[in-house]
Amino acid sequence: MTAIIETCGKQYRVNPGDTLFVEKLGVEDGQSVTFDRVLAIFNDDGTATIGKPVVEGASVTATAVKTGKSKKIIVYKMHAKKNYRRKQGHRQPYTKVTIDAINA
Repeated sequence: MTAIIETCGKQYRVNPGDTLFVEKLGVEDGQSVTFDRVLAIFNDDGTATIGKPVVEGASVTATAVKTGKSKKIIVYKMHAKKNYRRKQGHRQPYTKVTIDAINA
């Protein structure tokens, strides 16, 4: 069984047992998380349930494994010939989750 969920403004295709990195959810490590915005569910027999915009009564349960920050990216701004240079680093916080079950 496969589902498409939406969290933090992004969409993810998930199967039970998958591990994915999502935006920081604000939960403790080891806690259970429920995603109730399920956009579509695809069964193993080939049938699909598409939501308008979400599937009623469907949810995906997951476990928060780890919370951390991703690798640093450098944001560099420069205006040529104007002596304007700005260098800034950014590390995006994330939550690593493991999908436990798809409840349809």
